[in-house]
Amino acid sequence: MTTLHLSGFPRIGAKRELKFLLEDYWQGKIDEQALRQGARELRQRHWLLQKGAGITLSPLGDFSLYDHVLDAQILVGAIPPRFGFDAATLSSAQYFQLARGNQQQPALEMTKWFDTNYHYLVPEWHADTRFAANPAPLLAQLAEARALGIRTKPVLVGPLTLLWLGKCKGGEFDRLQLLPALLACYENILQQLAAAGVSWVQLDEPILALDLPADWLQAISTAYRQLAASPLNILLATYFGSVAEHAALLTTLPVAGLHLDLVRAPEQLAAFAADWPADKILSAGIVDGRNIWRSNLTAQLALLEPLAGQLGNRLWLAPSCSLLHCPVDAAAETEMDADLRSWLAFAVQKLNELKLLQRGLEQGRNSIVHELQASDHVQAIRRSSPLIHRPAVQDKLASLPPGADQRRSPFASRAKQQQDWLQLPLLPTTTIGSFPQTASIRSARAAFRRGELSAADYQRAMQEEISLAMRRQEALGLDVLVHGEAERNDMVEYFGEQLDGFVFTRLGWVQSYGSRCVKPPIIVGDVARPQAMTVSWAVYAQSLTQRPVKGMLTGPVTLLQWSFVRDDVPRSTVCKQIALALNEEVLELENAGIRIIQIDEPAIREGLPLKKAAQADYLRWAGEAFRLCSWRLDDSTQIHTHMCYSAFGDILPQIAALDADVITIETSRSDMALLQDFACFHYPNQIGPGVYDIHSPRTPRLAEMEALLHKALQVIPVDRLWVNPDCGLKTRSWPEVEAALQRMVAVAKNLRQQLTVPAG
Repeated sequence: MTTLHLSGFPRIGAKRELKFLLEDYWQGKIDEQALRQGARELRQRHWLLQKGAGITLSPLGDFSLYDHVLDAQILVGAIPPRFGFDAATLSSAQYFQLARGNQQQPALEMTKWFDTNYHYLVPEWHADTRFAANPAPLLAQLAEARALGIRTKPVLVGPLTLLWLGKCKGGEFDRLQLLPALLACYENILQQLAAAGVSWVQLDEPILALDLPADWLQAISTAYRQLAASPLNILLATYFGSVAEHAALLTTLPVAGLHLDLVRAPEQLAAFAADWPADKILSAGIVDGRNIWRSNLTAQLALLEPLAGQLGNRLWLAPSCSLLHCPVDAAAETEMDADLRSWLAFAVQKLNELKLLQRGLEQGRNSIVHELQASDHVQAIRRSSPLIHRPAVQDKLASLPPGADQRRSPFASRAKQQQDWLQLPLLPTTTIGSFPQTASIRSARAAFRRGELSAADYQRAMQEEISLAMRRQEALGLDVLVHGEAERNDMVEYFGEQLDGFVFTRLGWVQSYGSRCVKPPIIVGDVARPQAMTVSWAVYAQSLTQRPVKGMLTGPVTLLQWSFVRDDVPRSTVCKQIALALNEEVLELENAGIRIIQIDEPAIREGLPLKKAAQADYLRWAGEAFRLCSWRLDDSTQIHTHMCYSAFGDILPQIAALDADVITIETSRSDMALLQDFACFHYPNQIGPGVYDIHSPRTPRLAEMEALLHKALQVIPVDRLWVNPDCGLKTRSWPEVEAALQRMVAVAKNLRQQLTVPAG
């Protein structure tokens, strides 16, 4: 039979069971034993679901209480020594301190997993890092699976990818000097797995889809020739892009099989199939692990049939990558239009698609003829649906005048007009936008959604929350205020719910990091703005204060990147449609007297294609889309943007070309390391580097914030420096927020007394 296998399954559960387990544990409502028991039950439920769907080899080790890259660091005994923990005896409390920090140590830095919206915890490498195999947690899960009669395949982050993802600490050095010791550790792990009766192990090396330096490519060869001596069959897995340029290398490695992403890069198959070695498995990543559209089974079967004829049982089938990036089950979306729901395939449906393809290959097309007809019918219905096509939107985009994406005047001229209007002090203080989503806010929103609270009562409830946020900000002494976003469930979902072309699920949750889950919108068609989305809330907030209030919008690239995007038109077209819809909102905010407008783009870096050859085109249209939001805007209106968890060094010219008047960036976890890039580039506009890590419950000390600002002042002129947290504050409590912001404002005021604006 054709083997069906997975690289991973959603951890959080169909009803976000993992999220609630974690938060109950962190709040002291359950103990460690209850946490581990709940996690065990969820993990085993997922294995049994996969077994029932016909999966031959379920993934082992893909389930994590926080992050699989953190788990990989523990597996090789290389957690940061600054915490003083022993990986072999790590408690749950210590595990979460690595992820969330404690009063002595900030958390591990967090950044995006390749070009996805999943965050991983960044390894910290020192020149003297030591490794020690610690497979006990993995072996315990293996025993669980066997007790249920589940055949598993451990799925581990590969050694080269693990090294690549980490950052050097204590001075720069060649991370590859750690490879020999790391490989010895991996050999030990593989030997222990083999001794426990494991026959296959999957080692994930997604860095192969990048433009790797020659020494790293050579290291891939060295590493897998060494690891292949283990008694296990190694499936080397690549995903997120083409690895066709490495075909000669990968087909000659002494591994038992290779996994290819044939959704992102189906064209790469030609580089491998013709001369595929007779002793290797080829795993075809044929079902999309990154998006939610139902597969075109007819097209996929046509791609697979020649391969099956050539390889027989040496052809394995799998999703393109881990299903971590998909919601669990589309069948739960009972409130959605039935036709629309038929277009969708979440993780459970993708398992069924694999099973159908397996049957079609083994028993012939006639065995799934009705399923193929149904698939073709769905594709046809979707192409012709009125949900997709809006001629007015297409005409507006096609008729944009030349220069529509450019501000009227250069930054220096705008900055003077803006300061004349705003009269801000040196080192102005602000926040990124959101304040705590309290129990009262969530309760009112839930009651409104259930129809238990009228629209007028809901509006009054949110206005009370806005008033509270405004009073607290004024008491803290912040210079530029925000309304706090009490009415927003999510920075993407809130806007998607009000834009034509977007639809929403009820339970389509995916994990962003730890317990943080998001419910991405689905962009099904042309995007338009039927009415104002934020204006009334911003105007109400501004009526409560004499200080400037920022209007808060999520930018077009982030709305695109953090949604499940239609695949029938170019992403650039969708992004510009969103930008034109947001431009209508920006102009209405300006007309209502809101003269600072923040257009958040935290996802702009993560949308960058992994291959350099495709990056220039993406940066061109992404920048154009961002600037289109400010089309026809007055020079005296100040545009802010926010970006987080991004390495900007290689795209700073394009970031500057966004021409935002103020950019705020995440820098506290990285100890202002990002500013080195800005210093070399001499970023021309205003910058607010974050001085407070909002993803940790830890309140930073005054001295820490002051030290970060002094670092910033070494590279940013004082008259262009803003003071703010790393990101929005919705996930924190008010006591945490007020304590941290009080210190932040105090540091800014102290520095103002010491500094003067340079002449000119």
